[in-house]
Amino acid sequence: MTETGTATAGATAGEVPPELAALRSSIDNIDAALVHLLAERFKCTQRVGVLKAEQQLPAADPAREERQITRLRSLATSAGLDPVFAEKFLNFVIAEVIHHHQRIAEGG
Repeated sequence: MTETGTATAGATAGEVPPELAALRSSIDNIDAALVHLLAERFKCTQRVGVLKAEQQLPAADPAREERQITRLRSLATSAGLDPVFAEKFLNFVIAEVIHHHQRIAEGG
């Protein structure tokens, strides 16, 4: 069966080929791991936000962010992942972290 729901040769309606089912199961497990890893990352960044607020440091650290982007692009390339995608993902995460740090600094 295709992603659009049409049957393909060798698969009847409602039947998922074993390899497709196995791949989807792997994807589900990876997605769960990503969520747990992001939760752990945000626990760390929340603590960083508290420390920055206590030390009256700015929520953003552009030099650190640039180092992280460079590092992640290199890791992505080594892992066979599109470095542009990796950078976009990290930029999204960084923006959310900065937002959290700003809220912490404002007392909320």
